[in-house]
Amino acid sequence: QVQLVGSGGGSVQAGGSLRLSCAPSGSIYRANAMGWYRQPPGKQRELVATVTSGGSTNYADSVKGRFTISRDNAKNTVYLQMNSLKPEDTAVYYCYANLWPTAWKTGDYWGQGTQVTVSS
Repeated sequence: QVQLVGSGGGSVQAGGSLRLSCAPSGSIYRANAMGWYRQPPGKQRELVATVTSGGSTNYADSVKGRFTISRDNAKNTVYLQMNSLKPEDTAVYYCYANLWPTAWKTGDYWGQGTQVTVSS
């Protein structure tokens, strides 16, 4: 069964940078939209950024100009470069992807979540 496996994250001071990456655990037929969501402490999960297979991107207003989402279609990997981090970026970050594990099956998949903590 395909799973999304994320890496990166950790603790950093305000103004610092972190990079997240995420990819399916095994081979797949195709990856459509991929992206990142986050859940701050005590709040609901929210969109951070998404990228289509064609490279079109969408960002939450709160991260525009600071975060960059990208993907490597050959590796089915999505990245999130986070710069100028703020304490309010502290959250558990979840990788998301709409995948075709095989040519006749599609679905939405979520990573296990990775903690990002930004201290002031």
